[in-house]
Amino acid sequence: MELQKTFIFLKDLEKNNSLEWMKSHREQYLEAKNEFALFIQDLIHQIAKFDPSVACLRAEDLTYRLNKDTRFSKNKTPYHTAFRAHISTAGKKPIPAGYYICISPSASFLGGGVFATQFPQATTLVRDYILQNAEEFQRIINTHEFAANFSIEGDKLKNVPRGYDKEHPLSEYMKHKSWDIEYHVSYQQLLENDISFIAQKFQLMKPFNDFLNEALKEFTLPRPQR
Repeated sequence: MELQKTFIFLKDLEKNNSLEWMKSHREQYLEAKNEFALFIQDLIHQIAKFDPSVACLRAEDLTYRLNKDTRFSKNKTPYHTAFRAHISTAGKKPIPAGYYICISPSASFLGGGVFATQFPQATTLVRDYILQNAEEFQRIINTHEFAANFSIEGDKLKNVPRGYDKEHPLSEYMKHKSWDIEYHVSYQQLLENDISFIAQKFQLMKPFNDFLNEALKEFTLPRPQR
């Protein structure tokens, strides 16, 4: 995979995370940004082979900015030291579930599932859908391919929430406020493998994403307040 310029830039940015450095290295940034965009566009093409819904998406609409919002953060460095994208029909929005990729010198990973702790209605819809479709949910997460590559993470409550059976076999998943899956990839894996390596991991995520998206098909993201 052609990501050498991306990694070199991000390593340099980790050491020099400042507005002044970025201004003086704008050409290097643009080269890395363009390389990442080409990589994402190629990945979209690969994913479209098993998920046609993404076929017409554009990398620039799916890629997050490097700029950070530091207003409520103790870390005041101005930039994220990772290139990130969410390949989904809703773009960078958290719902519906899509294919998330984070490229970073320190911790690159592929992600799926739903991270929507800020939307209680979505959380309730997923919990109820899991219980109503328990056999299908268990079949998805217990397949050898899924279990060998992923585990379900995400924000959780300490206890099973009120209204749900503490003794239910899937009660542990009722504690979740989000249902995330990740596959961590090393620098060497990204550079030495064909892009189909990533696409194959995302293909393994698709049944899980499809299940969550069916649970959330009636959910509408609230409009941002002005």
